[in-house]
Amino acid sequence: MFDRILVPLDGSQLADSVLPHVAAIASPFNAEVTLLRMVEKNQTVVSAQLFDLLNWQINKTKSALYLEKIKALFQESGIRTQALVSEGLVAEGIAEYAQQQGMKLIVLSSHGRNGLTQWGISSITQKIILIAQTSLLIVRAHQYGPCADKLSTAPLYKRILVPLDGSQRAENALPIITQLAQFHKSQVHLVHVVETPEMARQMPLAPEDVELATRVVDRNRKEAEQYLENLKSRSYLKDIDVRTHLITSENATVALHQLEEQEQIDIVTFNAHGYSGNHQWPYGSMVNHFILYGKAPLLIVQDLPLKQELVSPELSNFKRIEY
Repeated sequence: MFDRILVPLDGSQLADSVLPHVAAIASPFNAEVTLLRMVEKNQTVVSAQLFDLLNWQINKTKSALYLEKIKALFQESGIRTQALVSEGLVAEGIAEYAQQQGMKLIVLSSHGRNGLTQWGISSITQKIILIAQTSLLIVRAHQYGPCADKLSTAPLYKRILVPLDGSQRAENALPIITQLAQFHKSQVHLVHVVETPEMARQMPLAPEDVELATRVVDRNRKEAEQYLENLKSRSYLKDIDVRTHLITSENATVALHQLEEQEQIDIVTFNAHGYSGNHQWPYGSMVNHFILYGKAPLLIVQDLPLKQELVSPELSNFKRIEY
């Protein structure tokens, strides 16, 4: 599972917000953590190259000392950790390193040294999300605090939300959630949303249209009830506190965001694709929406082959509901 975890850091307090989450994920999987700092050289004229090289060496030394301090924190907590300073384009360098080294998970802060913005994620984070071919944990940087001298051992994920669409593909995240929940003694919330069907745009709807929509919803709710009950009774979930939610809504995305807030969820977990997922895109549209607008940390379990060639979509283009 997550036996090798990559943690890109840029030296900012916002980026350091991921550190408690790295420990919370690494410990259950006995993972080795790699701390990576990408340093970019400025493109300068020839007369300034010597000065630029000196600055780069100073930044490299500072970065190495910064990573060594964090490395010591993880090692004190019994987490195997290595640190690396590398030169290159930040997003491309992080994604390339993750692929070359076979990293199973990248832990990202939503924002870094450029500060918080009105957007849900920074441009650097967005680039990494689009080109990385591995699972991701996105931590919301607005929840950051000062970097502590010692990592907390207290359970971090008390409530885990797992949206499911009834497909085996969406259930790909469950083995990881099971191991995470066992370690943190979490309450796992499995949720399925039955959407009311979109009918012909007649105002008002004809009685037969209303009856048809009602029959479809009733049928889908019965199927979903059986599905959630069967899921809850599976052997690997028997020692976990599992709560199920069956919601009927005109908008599945809105319903899931409301449930996240209502249940005070600590982390939301999606498989990268669901029933209607297409290998042309790295994530389904529901996952894309939570990347941009979710409030809790988001764990995305990637199910595409590592070397699958991906066509990066625009995150703002949501055409389908795919869990």
